[in-house]
Amino acid sequence: MTTTSTGPCWSAFEGVRRIATGDPVDVALATREVVERTGGPVLVFDDGTGRLVDLDLRGGEDDVRGRIVARLESSAEVGAGTEHRGPGRPRLGVVAREVTLLPRHWAWLGAQPGGASAALRRLVDQARKGSARKDRVRRAQDAAFRFMSAMGGDLPGYEEAIRALFAGDAERFDGHTAAWPADLREHCRTLAADAVGASAPVGADGSP
Repeated sequence: MTTTSTGPCWSAFEGVRRIATGDPVDVALATREVVERTGGPVLVFDDGTGRLVDLDLRGGEDDVRGRIVARLESSAEVGAGTEHRGPGRPRLGVVAREVTLLPRHWAWLGAQPGGASAALRRLVDQARKGSARKDRVRRAQDAAFRFMSAMGGDLPGYEEAIRALFAGDAERFDGHTAAWPADLREHCRTLAADAVGASAPVGADGSP
């Protein structure tokens, strides 16, 4: 699970117990409530990447909510880039960024129908379609590996589970994680869903 119906998905763990999964604001507020009640550490992860999220839980609920919303908006703006529009140009969602190519590349692009920009867009779209499955598998491998490294490094079968993850072997992955705490096990399997069972592993040496 990497996204909610409307955006990014985070998950919070108190030890091996998953206390919340879903919208980042909801997860942050649930984390704040547990930390205030128990004083114990809670780890929050971005399910899309498997990376730990550093939360600032100071202040009241509105303070925490405001910081999370600002953070998500900032991330969205960085991901989208900055739009540059010339006078009279229609707003088409086109983002201008610098591209550095050799003269022969520019010459070829300039000779294509629609010019360099249109040709680059076509090439990128073709590459995205051709690598969509591979990219999805790689993202799942990376997210599951980061989460497992942070949470499961001392659990039995950890190294074998990692090997199974990068081999795309669902049966071995499930077998080596079977004895793990339930919340941890199910979350690992959710993050790894697009990677295990793949017809061919991504990464011939089985490593991240």
